[in-house]
Parts: sequence; C-alpha cells; structure tokens
Amino acid sequence: MLELVRAGGWPMIPLLLLSVVALAIIVERFWSLRRKVVLPPGLGAEVRAWAAKGRLDPAHIDSLRRNSPLGALLAAVLDVRHRTREEIRERTEDVGRHQVHKMERFLNTLGTIAAAGPLLGLFGTVVGMIQMFLGILDQGIGDVNQLAGGIGKALVCTAAGMIVAIPALCFHRYFRGRIAAYIVDMEHEAFELMDALDPRAAAARAAAAASGQAPATPPARASASVD
Repeated sequence: MLELVRAGGWPMIPLLLLSVVALAIIVERFWSLRRKVVLPPGLGAEVRAWAAKGRLDPAHIDSLRRNSPLGALLAAVLDVRHRTREEIRERTEDVGRHQVHKMERFLNTLGTIAAAGPLLGLFGTVVGMIQMFLGILDQGIGDVNQLAGGIGKALVCTAAGMIVAIPALCFHRYFRGRIAAYIVDMEHEAFELMDALDPRAAAARAAAAASGQAPATPPARASASVD
C-alpha cells in the first residue's frame, strides 16, 4: 500500500486528506443522525399529553426546543398555538427549514469530495504520464517493461480517486435519504400536534369516533421539508 502511495506521487497527498475528511464526516453524521437523537421515541405523544393537560408553560416549551430537531419543530407549533392554522403552518415550515439545514451539515462537503475525487485522481495520472513521456523524450523508450510499469504507476492516482469518491457518493445519497425520511415523520408529528391543539379537529375526531367513521382530513398541512 505504501509503495502504491509513493508511486502515485504528490497528487496522492490531497487524495489521502480527502479520504480522511470524508471518513470523519461519515462517522459524525452517523452519530448525529441516529433516530433516537432526531426523533426521540414517544416524544410526540408526550407533547400531545402536555397539550391535553394544559402543561404548556414557557419552561416546558424551552426544554422541548432543546430536546431534538423534532422537539424544536413541536415547540414552534406550541409557540404560535393561539394563531390561525395557516400561521402555524408557516411557522412550522420556517423552523423545519432550519432543522433540515442543521441535519444536512457537512453533506455538501461530502458531495464535493465525491465529485472532486475522480478529477483529482485523473489529474495525478496526467501529471505522471507527462513526467514519463518527458523522460522518454530525454532518454528514449529503453526497456518496454519499465515503460509499462511507469504507465501502471501513473494510473494509481485514478484508482485512488475512485476509491475515495465512490464511498463518499454512496454515503452522501444515503444520508440525504435518511433525512428525507425523518422529515416525513416530523411532518406527521407536527400534524398530530396541530390537530390536538385545534378544538374543531378534536370535535371532528370525537364525532367520527361516536359515529364509527374515519375522521376528516385536516384542512391544511404543516410542512417541515425544503425543496
């Protein structure tokens, strides 16, 4: 392995640095995007129980806001619970965009590494080929086996660039998909809390339960996603 790194020349140094940065980002995102950290189990039901009991003092809401991304979104709903449903939806969307931005931290860097890795590897290969052909120009072709070995060494950078880029691209897509799934679940919890705070929605659910019918769909939706 060390011989391959040496064969690639100085362009291998930035590739190795990119690989270290990519690995650090992947580990950090795996730790930060654990489901129990983003969407603590049972938090939505607990907040709805607070609302039902009227335990919505500022201390509870501030504690909820610091709890998790889901907690911050539900706290935003509680902050404007006395306004119209449309205003609550707009506030939820604003806070949701901020939470998505936080969850996507470092993902742009990971995507940049996935795009730059092959280009940097190709650059190293081109540099190696230029050096090899300049040597041929000065000393002639010489040994064919030595020439083939020189070409093989020049291609080391291309292979290294792909080795760095492919995992970075895969994990970049994976984390984006995980965040999108979290957004859907956070939206659902926000809808449930909005319904719990809306007396009309509560009355509709009670009437539906009494008649044995499914409750009506809420007239508006809150979204925490961004395009």
